[in-house]
Amino acid sequence: MRAVMALSGGMDSTGLLMRLLADGFKVSCISFEYGQKHIVELQRAQANIAYLNANGYSVEHKIADLSSAMSLFHSALITGGEDIPEGHYEEEQMKATVVPNRNAIFSSILYGYALTVALREDTKVDIALGVHSGDHEIYPDCRPEFYSALEHAFAIGNWDSDRISLNLPYISGDKESILRDAEDAIENLGLDFDTVFANTNTSYNPDEWGRSSGTSGADVERILAFHAVGRADPVEYSTSWEEVLLAALEVEAMHKNAQYLKQLSTEQYRITRENGTEAAFSGKYWDEEREGDYMCICCGHLLFTSQMKFNSNCGWPSFHSEDKNAEIRRNIDNSAGMVRTEVRCDKCNAHLGHVFDDGPERFGGERYCINSAALNLVLVRKEVKEE
Repeated sequence: MRAVMALSGGMDSTGLLMRLLADGFKVSCISFEYGQKHIVELQRAQANIAYLNANGYSVEHKIADLSSAMSLFHSALITGGEDIPEGHYEEEQMKATVVPNRNAIFSSILYGYALTVALREDTKVDIALGVHSGDHEIYPDCRPEFYSALEHAFAIGNWDSDRISLNLPYISGDKESILRDAEDAIENLGLDFDTVFANTNTSYNPDEWGRSSGTSGADVERILAFHAVGRADPVEYSTSWEEVLLAALEVEAMHKNAQYLKQLSTEQYRITRENGTEAAFSGKYWDEEREGDYMCICCGHLLFTSQMKFNSNCGWPSFHSEDKNAEIRRNIDNSAGMVRTEVRCDKCNAHLGHVFDDGPERFGGERYCINSAALNLVLVRKEVKEE
């Protein structure tokens, strides 16, 4: 199997390279110098290529110099542009980091080289890219429909395009899923995870020694991904891992809070984000009997199904168990002059309610006492049979 890919030197493309090698591809990598302020990423890419070669994995690596042409473009990422914005990756100011038409230009070069490899080696070639859904909001040229249109244009504009296919394995994923996939690939390759990812750069504004700032939107996204997989990021930051992690978590909390204020009603926000409790028998689901799935009102994560619901007559929706993938978190709650076990959504940390040990014994004896305002019931659609 044969692949040509863009290797930026960042964590996404590096993870993709590990996956391709683990899957048995012979890989050619092209890195692009386009006047980016974070040009240290190219040095990191070269370091990983050297690490792979030293461990028996031969990878072709070329650097295409586009700095003269792309110096014509306006972007905070390019030398001479405005300062790199700080904050959350999905916030409005991050649009300043868009480089006009960048991925179309990179993909065009990759397609041309893939055709060259296909003809030279008489083989079919995958063009692999590490774009993912986390990029879609800010970068229009990371969306699936963009690549679908681009692939169509390249196909009708070239001979032998039947030999070339786009490979976008992470298009529906995010940085966390990329890291988890990389853990598996790197283990299969017999390599060291920390060495591989220490040889990467995600920061748009590293310092003069190449240390990541931890403050750019891309930094925050990366830090949160490493935290989510239970690892400390091995790349060097200008401050400690503990400090950049705390700052990233605060940025994430502020961003999410702003979203929830717009998304939720006053009552939903009070309960899920401020640990409130609705009055007994006041919520809309306490006596609900329709079939469906109960999702977290904040993030849409599946928590319970109607088959798990039972009538406890306590005044709140009661469930004897949670969905197998809910992974609801439990915390000791000493408020209100008593000791209780609070339950929270694992995905967004929304306060849901409490769990007690007075539920049906045949299901384990627990009762999840949940606020209706923390839930959204998605009804099961029943098919109507024609007579």
